[in-house]
Amino acid sequence: MCGIAGIFAYSPVNQSLYDALTVLQHRGQDAAGIVTEKDGDFFLRKSNGLVKDVFRTRHMTRLAGNMGIAHVRYPTAGTSSSAESQPFYVNSPYGIVLAHNGNLTNAHGLSKSLYQSDLRHTNTTSDSEVLLNVFAHELQVQGKLQPNEEDIFAAVTGVHNRCRGAYAVVAMISSHGMVAFRDCFGIRPIVYGERKNQEGKTEYMFASESVALDALGFKRVRELDPGEAMYVDNKGILHSKVCAKFASLRPCIFEHVYFARPDSIIDGISVYKARLRMGETLADKILKLRPEHEIDVVMPIPDTSRTSALQLANRLGVKYREGFIKNRYIGRTFIMPGQQLRKKSVKQKLNPIGLEFKGKNVLLVDDSIVRGTTCQEIIQMARDAGAKKVFFASAAPAVRYPNVYGIDMPSASELIAHGKTEKEIEEVIGCDWLVYQDLEDLISCVQVDGNTAQEFDCSVFNGKYITGDVDEAYFAQLELNRADGNKKKKLDASYDGMMAIHNDNSTE
Repeated sequence: MCGIAGIFAYSPVNQSLYDALTVLQHRGQDAAGIVTEKDGDFFLRKSNGLVKDVFRTRHMTRLAGNMGIAHVRYPTAGTSSSAESQPFYVNSPYGIVLAHNGNLTNAHGLSKSLYQSDLRHTNTTSDSEVLLNVFAHELQVQGKLQPNEEDIFAAVTGVHNRCRGAYAVVAMISSHGMVAFRDCFGIRPIVYGERKNQEGKTEYMFASESVALDALGFKRVRELDPGEAMYVDNKGILHSKVCAKFASLRPCIFEHVYFARPDSIIDGISVYKARLRMGETLADKILKLRPEHEIDVVMPIPDTSRTSALQLANRLGVKYREGFIKNRYIGRTFIMPGQQLRKKSVKQKLNPIGLEFKGKNVLLVDDSIVRGTTCQEIIQMARDAGAKKVFFASAAPAVRYPNVYGIDMPSASELIAHGKTEKEIEEVIGCDWLVYQDLEDLISCVQVDGNTAQEFDCSVFNGKYITGDVDEAYFAQLELNRADGNKKKKLDASYDGMMAIHNDNSTE
């Protein structure tokens, strides 16, 4: 999962893009990057690390221009080398930079065809660089010295025809403008907004989540439709068109479970309200299965589950307490690369308040259970703090299948629920009883608020992959790439990603 942003304005955008990335930091903590454009020249800074660590004053002053795109990244099956941090650049045609959130399921085949048919070379294993080169090739075959909006849309149509999987994209074409587009299923989110500057001119912003628009004073207009492209030309005129032959909104439901901030609106759905409803339906299930539940207190595992846990406690009519204090200066354990690092970080991240646990039957609520390591550690922490009994509730159904659309769900063999019954999972994590949200209830929690989604991508729960191109061979390769023991651990310390394309060769 990654976060993207793009701004077309009439004043410098470097600080605004930085601020947007800090708001989107929860979507990726591995690397960050910003590219701006001025007078046809691109200026790029990217490197591994948090936003606050990647960008210093000396970097910000070099990011000149009134238009730019930005990206925060966390690795999926690729490496954590800063050579694979985004945005990516290609010089032909025109000069293009691109940032991407998602995952191409046919990236391997595309990479081969790019070399053999399009005569293009990629420098990394990133599917985002593959996507950039496909877009660049499709734009180049338009054969225009000065492309117009129809040429841009034709190139995006070519991308849709060739690329499979999930992609939300922001890109810049040197001296021509900014383009944003979304895959034909709308799996990954992207929203656009507008604001007026002091002179009354309209400025545009694209971002993964609406909170980034809110933070910068842009009014949310709407999400890009599935298969839609938007192009802001260098005169500041916005053009839009659905470029996919087939388009049907089927967004990833896990955005509402875990990734998105609660103050975001995605595809017309309030993430906060969806999580409130998750707590209500989960409480109803508990009352149905265990009317004599013995729960003395409900506690969230901070932070994502807090909204659901509060509503669950209200519905059950029991006390809600904050039993764990979170260390704010450590990353989200779910998206940390490597099982050992995740396991070590749990006790660094959370510390129990003993008096809230001692002698009580505690219901712990989390947003989901993926590998099971985190909740196993937390349950033991609750027992060590004096809890009499420890129950566990997941606001999401059991995660039984890998994600192939841009979320770092591990290989199937590393998912605690894969091939296990709920009773077996209960025994592994060490709780007194375990309850999962039902998938039908989860869908009902997000399929409201005027949402137009025909269905949701629920593949991690039901194994149904909506793009229809995921087979056993794909999973075999995924197992090799994603298993923690097999992931590459490249840390390219010598390359800090600071470069300015065209007219600035300084590195620091």
